[in-house]
Amino acid sequence: MKQLIITADDFGAAYEVNEAVETAHRDGILTAASLMVGAPATADAVARAHRMPSLRVGLHLVLTEGRPVLPPSVVPDLVDASGWFRSNMASTGAAIFFGPRTRKQLAAEIRAQFAAFHATGLALDHCNAHKHFHLHPTIGRLIVEIGKQFGLRAARVPSEPREIVGALERAPAPAAWLTAPWAYLLRGRLQRAGMLVPDQVFGLQWSGAMTEDRLSGLLRNLPDGLSEIYLHPATGPFPGAAPGYRYQEELAALLSPAIVAEAHNPALRLGGFADFLKPVSGDRLVRASQNMGQDRGLTP
Repeated sequence: MKQLIITADDFGAAYEVNEAVETAHRDGILTAASLMVGAPATADAVARAHRMPSLRVGLHLVLTEGRPVLPPSVVPDLVDASGWFRSNMASTGAAIFFGPRTRKQLAAEIRAQFAAFHATGLALDHCNAHKHFHLHPTIGRLIVEIGKQFGLRAARVPSEPREIVGALERAPAPAAWLTAPWAYLLRGRLQRAGMLVPDQVFGLQWSGAMTEDRLSGLLRNLPDGLSEIYLHPATGPFPGAAPGYRYQEELAALLSPAIVAEAHNPALRLGGFADFLKPVSGDRLVRASQNMGQDRGLTP
């Protein structure tokens, strides 16, 4: 059985992103979104999410290229002079690894972001990190330790099957050998903690450029098991947008009638992370994805 989560990252970054998430969920195939709790349009994103209970929402932990939830004075080793998280992930990663004081500040900020998500009243579907910073072993450990206190049961491991992506489009591959060992360690840590982790994730090679042709190719060639495809849809340019990202094309891909038709494949089941969790303590979970699919014509 092929199972698929289709996630929009950066929910809350801007009105244009939020509008795209709502449209892609209501009229397209988007099933989940990852919320930035300290972003400029977070309140708007939360309000939209409450109006769409079938949209699964998780925490998009931000520890680079953004502002902390805590006052900058509380996390001085994580921010620059302007109060923004430091953009050099290598130097920040080293400071976290070697500095006890920095690790203490990091733990406080991660806890604050989980607490801010909890305060929204939304069910916590999953967690991942901006720029995949949770590949850092200390960040990954803290996500498990703190996240479980807030009910976290699922997370993303950025590990993309090169053979599938390469078969669809010949292109220079990213230096996966740099991140593969850390992805392997993160997967093991999450699984030992009893958390759900997709078998494969797509979006690394084509980050910001998940066009209709690419999304269609992935849908036609999904392997068995649980997959996640993540995108960055938006209705138009917005402050802080990543240079070169094809936000509107990604939204168009999620709304494409051909893509929606492909999602009707009876061998494919769509949902959020919560829809693929095992029952807890012997209780049968209500599979809301079935209701979601019936309401939106995605699940046979």
